[in-house]
Amino acid sequence: MRQRIIVCPVIQNEGEYLLCRMAKDRGVFPGQWALPGGGVEPDETIENALRREIREELGDALEIAHIQPWTFRDDKRMKTYADGSQEEIYMIYLIYDCVTANRAITFNEEFQETAWVAPAALKTMDLNEATRLTFRQKGLI
Repeated sequence: MRQRIIVCPVIQNEGEYLLCRMAKDRGVFPGQWALPGGGVEPDETIENALRREIREELGDALEIAHIQPWTFRDDKRMKTYADGSQEEIYMIYLIYDCVTANRAITFNEEFQETAWVAPAALKTMDLNEATRLTFRQKGLI
């Protein structure tokens, strides 16, 4: 089983949190709302990986004003690729609190849509299991 270190930004702006609806045909949680993020590449620092993932998934215009390490956790997940193949991966999540200076997003093909969500609305959304746990640990749901 492959192991991946995953950087996961919990992005906030003016009291709302950025969520991304995953593509229906790929990822660990197809079609559900999730936090952005992804794997650390070889020879990449954790912060550089976090900034790269934000840039790749959400575009160059989103300005991150503050990054603060928050917590970590691990689990095993089945990942589905665009070609339909699957792989079980042991994932180590490094979770960061991030604040943006704007809401300028251009998301990539990994997502169907994005939304800025007030804490009160989080419990009504189809959040994936990992995202729900993150917001529960933060005391938001």
